[in-house]
Amino acid sequence: MGKKVKKEVEPPPKDVFDPLLIESKTAATVVLMLSSPEEEVLAKACDALYKFASKGDENKVTLLGLGAVEHLYKLISHEDPIVRRNAIMIFGIMASNHDVKKLLRELDVTNSLISRLAPEEDVVIHEFATLCLAHMAVEHTTKVHIFEQGGLEPLIRLLGSPDPDVQKNSVECIYLLVQDFQSCAAVRGLNVIPPLLELLKSEYPVIQLLALKTLEVISKDTETRITLGENKGLECLLKILETNEFSDLHVEALAVLGNCLEDVHALQLLQQTGGLKKLLSFVEVSTVTDIQKNTAKAIAKAAYDSEIRKILNEEEVEKSLINLLKIDNDGVKVAASQAISAMCENSATKRAFGLQGIPQLVQLLNSDSEEVKEAAVTALANLTTASPGNASAVAEAEGIQPLVNTLNAQRDQAIANAATTLTNLATQELFRVTIQGCSVMRALAEPLRSTNSQVQSKAAFAVAAFGCDADARTELRNAGGLQPLVELLHSKNAEVRRNACLAVTVCASDEVTAVELCRLGALDILEEINLSIGRRNKFSEAALENLYDNNLSQKYSQRGYLSSSNIITDGFYDCGQIKPGVKFLSLEELSMQELTDRRAIIFINAKPREDVLAVEEKAQDSSYEQTPLSPALSRKSSREKTRFVANKMGGSIERDKLHDFNWELHISEIEFELKRNIVPIGKVKKGTFYHRALLFKVIADRIGIGCSLVRGEYNRAWNEVELVDDSPQGIAGLLLPPQEYIVDLMFEPGFLMKQGSAEADQYKHI
Repeated sequence: MGKKVKKEVEPPPKDVFDPLLIESKTAATVVLMLSSPEEEVLAKACDALYKFASKGDENKVTLLGLGAVEHLYKLISHEDPIVRRNAIMIFGIMASNHDVKKLLRELDVTNSLISRLAPEEDVVIHEFATLCLAHMAVEHTTKVHIFEQGGLEPLIRLLGSPDPDVQKNSVECIYLLVQDFQSCAAVRGLNVIPPLLELLKSEYPVIQLLALKTLEVISKDTETRITLGENKGLECLLKILETNEFSDLHVEALAVLGNCLEDVHALQLLQQTGGLKKLLSFVEVSTVTDIQKNTAKAIAKAAYDSEIRKILNEEEVEKSLINLLKIDNDGVKVAASQAISAMCENSATKRAFGLQGIPQLVQLLNSDSEEVKEAAVTALANLTTASPGNASAVAEAEGIQPLVNTLNAQRDQAIANAATTLTNLATQELFRVTIQGCSVMRALAEPLRSTNSQVQSKAAFAVAAFGCDADARTELRNAGGLQPLVELLHSKNAEVRRNACLAVTVCASDEVTAVELCRLGALDILEEINLSIGRRNKFSEAALENLYDNNLSQKYSQRGYLSSSNIITDGFYDCGQIKPGVKFLSLEELSMQELTDRRAIIFINAKPREDVLAVEEKAQDSSYEQTPLSPALSRKSSREKTRFVANKMGGSIERDKLHDFNWELHISEIEFELKRNIVPIGKVKKGTFYHRALLFKVIADRIGIGCSLVRGEYNRAWNEVELVDDSPQGIAGLLLPPQEYIVDLMFEPGFLMKQGSAEADQYKHI
């Protein structure tokens, strides 16, 4: 055999680069490698950068500054699956940084990420693509982009992924997306309920929690609740509540069920399966205050529907709510009180709360929490409205003083409802008197000054309820409550204005209060209101008339007319007709003026005198069988009064010698004697038309006979009376209708002129 010869190795081709292992110690170098055309280099560079970015937020910022994001954006769509996977992994963890997210939005990466959710992609790509989308979906603009680019459908499909990380990221992204109305409405047609219910069976609590939170958002929609019921979602939620190991999910499960309470069909389904009873029992025994609070809130929200209120009443929800009032947690007490308020629209519920719930609510009025106090008094306001029995229960629970105290609460709603509750109680005389004894008018003075229209309205209405008592009106005056009440007449709010007018109507029932209201400008404001078609109402008209009727001096001065029902009493004064816009002065203000040559002010301050009493006795003798305050009188009685007045004022005067009757000098002498412009009518011995007409009215009012007083021009005034003629031909028992006459007090005292006759018109005018 010949000797072996060693075969020589052929050298590598000259155009091939020998493999080079590089050990880089800086991220910048690796970022440069992202521009390499070699897939293996790209894959290894991405892997190294993923590990670097995973170490902390500072490293993510470093990579951002090195321009890594722009390079990676190109690589998430790379044809090589490993490069694509590794690039998306970096995106997934870097997107948690705010600045990175901002750049990703600018690069509009959502469409590329959604493309990576295709079924054929690797599960790792699904994991990090959904993670990146979940980070970005926190921002509203990105939510819109994901929705518009069709991201919901693949995300819902991935809820069924075998990988729990993909499930978690997908459901989290969906949860964030459905916060937006468009996405929330769109998931209905994408059959999202079944996969979400399936996730509730997950062994990972975070996935269960996110699924429940998503269900809570989308179950606010009626159609979604129906779908939830059809897929046995209600049973699934109740099962979570019955499982102690799922206690960390109970609050969220109840939130979903709470939404279902708002749907009649879902609620009926719960009732039929016994689920509603289970739910209420669970809430009562639970020691988690958030569960109790959220359930009470759900009941309050649902109870605005009448059918739902009926179902809840059938399940005796009242007992559960009353028990919740006893829980030592302010949030639970507030929510329970609010639920009671909502349930009060049901009459059976209102009665059920009355016996046990009202004492509990009254106790809450003394709470240190303003929120608790507000919720409790709101419930009491609703419970006592149109319910005398519940009003009695409040009084029996010693709730009157706490309610009056609540008028000084810090919250407007609490003040308004305290006023409403007190007004509801005031419909019963016994309680009204008790409330007045608690200085309610003094307490109402401050709410009248509120800037809140609801408080203003309810406070004014309460003033109207209690203002029928003279002592209460005095208390309001002394507390300075009339000024803010008058200011409320200016309100642009129709209800406030209406209730203020009602309060003025009631408070003007006595002369002192009426005069004070007029002094504060109520009369002028009401005159203005009643000239407006838009603002005028029956209350403003009644208020104006009541003010005038209890401030006759001003009424006669401004209107020049007093009816037979306007009874002149001591303190009345006639200062003549005042022009529009001129302030009407009080007697005290007039008395402080120096003596002038202007018209004298005639003052009434009569004391019983024998001659006046004699007239009264004559008017009530056997020939005049008329009861006091009758609107009509006989001719005989009229003549007697007329002659009496004429005799006291200078006697009869011949018509053609009227100009010689020097009454002005006589009045001036009295003014000079008294050193003031105010002249008591008893001092007048020579009086003309307006003096005599006034005296005639005063005497008629004192003996209870109807008589009106009318002011004319040029010192003219006259009295209008209704007279009953004697029966013709002595026919006993025949009642003739009264007729209106003008009384002659000047020329032929006692002569009666039929209203509308030529002689009556001549008497009225020069």
